[in-house]
Amino acid sequence: MLAMMLDESEASDAELIGRAKGGDRGAFGKLLERHYGFVYRAAYRWCGKKADAEDIAQEVCVRLGRAIRDYHGSGAFTTWLYTMTLNAARDMMRKTARETVKTDAYGAYALISGEASSEAEDPAEALWAAVRKLPDKQRDAVLLVYGEGLSHAAAAEAMAISETTVSWHIHEAKKRLKTLMRSAGEV
Repeated sequence: MLAMMLDESEASDAELIGRAKGGDRGAFGKLLERHYGFVYRAAYRWCGKKADAEDIAQEVCVRLGRAIRDYHGSGAFTTWLYTMTLNAARDMMRKTARETVKTDAYGAYALISGEASSEAEDPAEALWAAVRKLPDKQRDAVLLVYGEGLSHAAAAEAMAISETTVSWHIHEAKKRLKTLMRSAGEV
């Protein structure tokens, strides 16, 4: 038992996944611990809000518990996990769409009535906010390639599209981001 506990910290993802599929809660916990930061960062880049990113990351942990047995190992575990994270983020976005509209309306009212500051935030955050306004496929491609540092090939696998299509989405996103940033006075 002691040897198993010592090995767990050095076990590969494949070993932990195999044990987790067999019902080993310790292995599953170690897998979550190892990849939680990755899931949280991806969720944060996608939504831009700490509380929402935490909710998405927690949802992914729950979903992973149900879906771990379905992981076949044909691609990288992190790619599969990233896809799960994007799906959870999209689901959350759909659920909170009405609340976002209300919040945006209040924000516009607050700006008009002088209750809120209109000063620009951090330029990097302004850029990520613009990225979140891109069409879904362009946004996902940018988040995967520039946010997570994946290659176009790895992003293509996560998005279930061709590498050429990822490159095209990146190209189109750059053009659109220039326009968005100019209109926001950031460029």
